[in-house]
Amino acid sequence: MTDSRPPRAGECPPDERGVYTSPDKGRGGVWRFAPVALVFAGLALGYFLGLQEYLSLGFLAEQRQALRAYVDAHFLWSAMLFLAVYILAVAFSFPAASVLTIFGGFLFGWMIGGALVAVGATIGASILFLATRSAFGGFLRHRVDGVVKKLADGFRENAFGYLFVIRLAPVFPFFVVNIAAALFDISLARFFAATFFGILPGTFAYAYLGQGVDSVLVAAEARGQEAQISDLVTRDITLAFFALALVALIPTIARQIRKRGATR
Repeated sequence: MTDSRPPRAGECPPDERGVYTSPDKGRGGVWRFAPVALVFAGLALGYFLGLQEYLSLGFLAEQRQALRAYVDAHFLWSAMLFLAVYILAVAFSFPAASVLTIFGGFLFGWMIGGALVAVGATIGASILFLATRSAFGGFLRHRVDGVVKKLADGFRENAFGYLFVIRLAPVFPFFVVNIAAALFDISLARFFAATFFGILPGTFAYAYLGQGVDSVLVAAEARGQEAQISDLVTRDITLAFFALALVALIPTIARQIRKRGATR
């Protein structure tokens, strides 16, 4: 029997059977929040155990020779271990991506290190994306209206293009984009592809910088100072990322202009 009444607050539009449902119905109740709770628990446990100290530039700088020797002796195992650490760091939103990317280039070379980082970052981001979507997927679709709804719909329609540009020029923190994309309820395939291809330029650039990190660390030690990420990442590199993102945004803007012209 088809329900012809107007939808109540919080209900989704009627399905093909004409039945109104709650956006939260059929998602397992509170269990849909379990993956997000696991992410928060893992992050809290990591900080409680002091893992952030081991994922810092200072610690890795001190242990760089020992780490390099271990990698040379156990290359394949080290690569798999590095990949696992990177996936977990991104999935649990540890603020260590830049440091790990640089040391990936230092330990494995810019090509292999960059490839490991690209795969690890994409898998870790997808885990966080899925965890957030399981709890809050469709949040904006069912709870906003007006201009915000139009922006959300536009983002979903051009999800790959917008995400690709955001990944090219990392204006927002990596984990914030992972969570926001889940709120916009885009598909995992688009998220995965836009993330993987979008981070490639920056990933290989940072990994390439990592090949020369040893000289930067030695110079900082000679000055009696601790090296910073800013010692490696110059203004020119940052501007190059933004320029690349602007170029990548042109097709999306042109498509939107053509679409608006066709509807007039």
